[in-house]
Amino acid sequence: MRLFIAVTLAQLATLAMPGQAQTPTTAPAAARPAPIPIPIPAADLKWTNLDSVGAPGVKVADVWGDHAKGAFGAFFKLPAGFAAPLHTHTHDMKVVIVSGTYIQAPEGKPAFRLGPGSYLMQPGGAYRHTTSCDQASECVFFAESDGAFDLIPVATGPASQPK
Repeated sequence: MRLFIAVTLAQLATLAMPGQAQTPTTAPAAARPAPIPIPIPAADLKWTNLDSVGAPGVKVADVWGDHAKGAFGAFFKLPAGFAAPLHTHTHDMKVVIVSGTYIQAPEGKPAFRLGPGSYLMQPGGAYRHTTSCDQASECVFFAESDGAFDLIPVATGPASQPK
């Protein structure tokens, strides 16, 4: 016991000595806890309304982050036949289609259709497009973004023309 106390006091004394360089100690890799998986079965997803006024029937289930506040990963569910008018998003989104047929039409270009397993890197900023879901079945897709989800409608028609 005396040896333990003496060694401990000696170690403390060397830490308190002025002028001595202190080197941080890091735990060896083996001492750090191993990362663990975070499984979320489909039945456990917490679906909420995305925007019951602007996007009726569209649901979202955050997997990580918060789609309304910042960076996120989330599943989205569009009802069969859903259509969003011409719009943009502030941030890029990486999208993987899980089920249904997702349809997007870039402004002034032909629409493209994406089925299950398809990928889309959707630019944010000035990329103007429409989004819809085929009438045959609902569309489910997973999206990730470095910023909050938004949908900014693009004004069209006579009211948007300069005078």
